Amino acid sequence: MFTGTRQVCANSHEMLDVRQGEAMKDLTMGDAVEPIWYGEMTLDVLRWAHEGTLTDVMGIEFTEVGPDFLRGRMPAEPRNFQPYGIIHGGASVVLAETLGSCGAAWSVNPKTHRAFGQEVNANHLRPVSKGWVHGLARPVHRGRRSQVWTIDLTDDEGRPTCISRLTMAVVEL
Repeated sequence: MFTGTRQVCANSHEMLDVRQGEAMKDLTMGDAVEPIWYGEMTLDVLRWAHEGTLTDVMGIEFTEVGPDFLRGRMPAEPRNFQPYGIIHGGASVVLAETLGSCGAAWSVNPKTHRAFGQEVNANHLRPVSKGWVHGLARPVHRGRRSQVWTIDLTDDEGRPTCISRLTMAVVEL
């Protein structure tokens, strides 16, 4: 377990070559999409960056990195439940904010900018008491000073459980 201070954005980007990337096929939309990531965003880098953090403690897993989206999941189990035996609303927000924040952080140039959370909201639609909560994060707006990400959470059957929006400040170093 990592116990020191970690500069996730700076260190992970220094480990990787910055590349422009070739257009990749976005299987969920059927269109060729130019990757938005600085460096090669991988599941291994995301896992490394979150060792020993709240994300790790809650059992959140990153499952897919697309050219312009991230997917992850969180187990529906007692550590993430409220007293009624269903996923705590705050746990859903942690999953949503984790996916959106990672998307924003890796889609800015780490040599010149950082992305910081400004606001997160969530509409809880359906309780989850077993299986996994799955998340899909996509940018709605990526500007010079701010980004807005939408994060859709579903249960194992694909039914919506929470819709979240995350606003990130983009700050020049």
